[in-house]
Amino acid sequence: MAARHKSVETKYMEERDAVLRGLRGLDRRTFLKVLAASAGAVMAKSLMPPHTFQLVEVANAAPDKTAEATGMAGQPPFTFAYISDTHLYPRTLNQRFVRGAVKAVEDVNALDPQPDFVLFGGDLAQLGRHEELELGRQILAELKAPVKMMVGEHDWFYDLGEAWQDMFGPPNYSFDWKGVHVVVLMSVHEKDFWTARKMTPAERMQTVAGLDNGIQSRFEVGDEERKWLSDDLAKVPHTTPLLVFSHSPLYKYYRNWNFWTEDAEQVQAILKPYKHVTVIHGHTHQMLYNQIANISFYGMLSTAWPWPYAPTGLPPLTVQMNRADPFDQFDGLGDGQFNVRPDGLADKIYNLWDRNPVSVKADYLISHGKVARPPAPQFASY
Repeated sequence: MAARHKSVETKYMEERDAVLRGLRGLDRRTFLKVLAASAGAVMAKSLMPPHTFQLVEVANAAPDKTAEATGMAGQPPFTFAYISDTHLYPRTLNQRFVRGAVKAVEDVNALDPQPDFVLFGGDLAQLGRHEELELGRQILAELKAPVKMMVGEHDWFYDLGEAWQDMFGPPNYSFDWKGVHVVVLMSVHEKDFWTARKMTPAERMQTVAGLDNGIQSRFEVGDEERKWLSDDLAKVPHTTPLLVFSHSPLYKYYRNWNFWTEDAEQVQAILKPYKHVTVIHGHTHQMLYNQIANISFYGMLSTAWPWPYAPTGLPPLTVQMNRADPFDQFDGLGDGQFNVRPDGLADKIYNLWDRNPVSVKADYLISHGKVARPPAPQFASY
C-alpha cells in the first residue's frame, strides 16, 4: 500500500510535536540547564522583545485627482499597520496562534500616533470555519484604527468565501489614500478539483490547506479579477504610485508548494504601464523579495509560524533569513516597515522578532543586486 501523502505543514507540526515530547522526557535538572542556556544566549545577543505588526510608512507621493474626488487628498507621509497570516483555530485547539494575533492588536494599539488604517493580509483562519473567522473578527475589532481586509486561501475554500464576504465584504477592492492608489486583490482562486471528486467542504479545505497536495490546481487571480483590475486602473494616471496587496506572490516561486500564481505574467502586464509599483504579499511566511521589470515585490512575515525556503525557485535577489529556533515560539516571525521615497520606490525594514532588523533598499532591487546588498545571515538558513 502506498504511503499516505503528508503536506509540508503536517510534517512541520509532527516534527515540532516530537521535539516537545522529547522535552517532556527531560528530568528537572537537565531541563533547567537547557532553559538557562537558552536564556543566556538571548541575553548575550541583546535581543529585543517581539512585535507582531507590520508598520508601513508612505512618503512624498504626489496627490492625484481621484484622491481629491474621494476626499482622501492630502500630503504624505502617512502610516498604516499590517497584520498577516494569523491562521486561527478555535481557542480550545490552539492558544499559540491566538496569542500572536492578540499581541499584534496590542502592538498596533500602542502606536502613537495611530496609523491611518490597518491592512490584514489574509489567512485569518486556518480551516475557514465560521467560528475561526468570527474569532479573528472579534480580535481585530479591538483595533483602534480602521481595518482593511484581504482574503487568503485558508479563509476561502471551506465555503468558497460565503462567510468571509458576509463578514468583511468583497474580496477585491481599491481606494486612494493621500496620493497613492491602493489595490487589494483576490489572488487565490483555484480551478474546480472538488466537484468531480464529490468532495465535502471540509475535504476541499484540507486539500487546499496542504498546499503541496497534487490534486489541487495552482492559485490564480483569474479572468474576472484581472478584468476588474484593468477597469480599476483605467482611471488612474500612470504617474500615480501603486501599492498592490495580494495574498499569494504575483510571480512564480515554487509550484509544488503553491508559492505560485498561475497567471502572474498577465497581472504583471496590467501593472507594467505604471512608473512605480510595489507589490506586498503574504502566504510565504518568510523574508522574501524580488524585482521583475518595474515591479518590486516584498514578502511579509507571519504571526503564526515560519515556512522554510523552497528547494528551488527562490528569487535570486533574496538574502535568506536564518533558520528559525524550534524552541522559540516567535523566532522566524516578525514585523517591518516600508519607507516610500520621493521617487515612489520603497525601502523595506524587516524587524525580525528576537533578531536584529534587516534593511532591503529599493536600490538593491532595481539594480538587480549590484548595490546595497542586505547582510548575509549569521547562521544557516532553511
